[in-house]
Amino acid sequence: MLCDASGMAANEALPTLVIVGRPNVGKSTLFNAILGNRRSIVGDEPGITRDRIYGEAEYRGKRFGVVDTGGIIPHDDALIPTEILKQARVALDLASHIIFVIDGRAEITAADRELAKLLRTLNKPLSLIVNKIDAPSREDLIHEFYSLGLGDPLAISAEHKLGLDELLEIVTAAFPRELESSEEAGTEGERRIKVAIIGRPNVGKSTMLNALVGAERAIVSPVPGTTRDAVDESIREGSTTFRFVDTAGIRRKGKTREMTEKLSVMMARRHIRMANIVLLIIDATEGVVASDATIAGYAHEEGRAVIIVVNKWDAALGKSKRAFTESVRDQLKFLDYAPVLFASAKKSEGIRRIFSTIRRSYDSASKRVSTGELNRFVETLKFESDIRVYYITQASIRPPTFIVFTDKADKMHFSLERFLINRLREQFGFEGTPIVIKTKRR
Repeated sequence: MLCDASGMAANEALPTLVIVGRPNVGKSTLFNAILGNRRSIVGDEPGITRDRIYGEAEYRGKRFGVVDTGGIIPHDDALIPTEILKQARVALDLASHIIFVIDGRAEITAADRELAKLLRTLNKPLSLIVNKIDAPSREDLIHEFYSLGLGDPLAISAEHKLGLDELLEIVTAAFPRELESSEEAGTEGERRIKVAIIGRPNVGKSTMLNALVGAERAIVSPVPGTTRDAVDESIREGSTTFRFVDTAGIRRKGKTREMTEKLSVMMARRHIRMANIVLLIIDATEGVVASDATIAGYAHEEGRAVIIVVNKWDAALGKSKRAFTESVRDQLKFLDYAPVLFASAKKSEGIRRIFSTIRRSYDSASKRVSTGELNRFVETLKFESDIRVYYITQASIRPPTFIVFTDKADKMHFSLERFLINRLREQFGFEGTPIVIKTKRR
């Protein structure tokens, strides 16, 4: 197994910008402005970004990676700030250019000075950015920032995209211009599988991500809800690249009062929609609870291939795998197609089986059956109803979607649809993926 050298993207040669600064100075807003989309959660609450968040951007033919780190408080001994600094240092070691962001509307703080001192010791290309300067009258405020000893400060407003071109011109000056794309997506024989890790807060999603990629990538702590943004990591095995996305723990909508929590749920659902495979993590010590079914429903509604991973099995003393599987099947009836695996992310047990199941589920969800094969399949069917099926054709993949031509104008009855789906699974082996049936009157 090869984890990419940067721990952030499959393309090792891509130069990387790393955005640092203390909490609430506008790092995520700048990150999103550079990328041109809402990749990090942005809000007025300090410390929203905790892990390092990665994206890729292009400026005048130069492709580069961008990392948004959590707000750094150098000597804060609280658990989360310590982990943020640890994650930020990993990113800083790999940085081609560092962007140090300061709030232009506030005075220089002791944390700013300590961080400036830390950054000077790295001896890396660095730009000091004074953010939130959105009017000419505010430009006079930037002179005091020379005292940090980091060269000429550059005034910008990330929110209004003022000074963004000048910033990108400076920070990408040494980056190579690409004549043509070095990475061909979908090269013959290659597979790129995007996997979203979902579940309730504190079921071990971040620990599972770390176990899957073999590196401490996501912040792991016993505090529920540590991951707020989605965190992703790519690894390569043979001709397959797996991109894992650790989403924020999803709470039921009624319990997400904070703006950050609501945005986390929205973005987690977006990552489910963009994934090929969803790993639903269930806590073995607590069993299946109502919110597990709610979260599983999000993945099912999006038509994603789902794998149910029962985590913390090492702590579920005296429990039977068979009985637990029956309980899962009983409470998540709509996921009858999803394999149930048992693992311990903390002890890295059961991880290899997750990889092999991801491959099989992806292949199932991507499978195409010819109309000829489907017509021969139809001839073997014996329906216990007055409906007549003339023929079936496959319309799309991920999820496999079939159009059934019948002599009725109405939608096929649920029991008949279920019978047809079960027979398609038996005949063609659609493991781990939902099957969609659409009916048309011939």
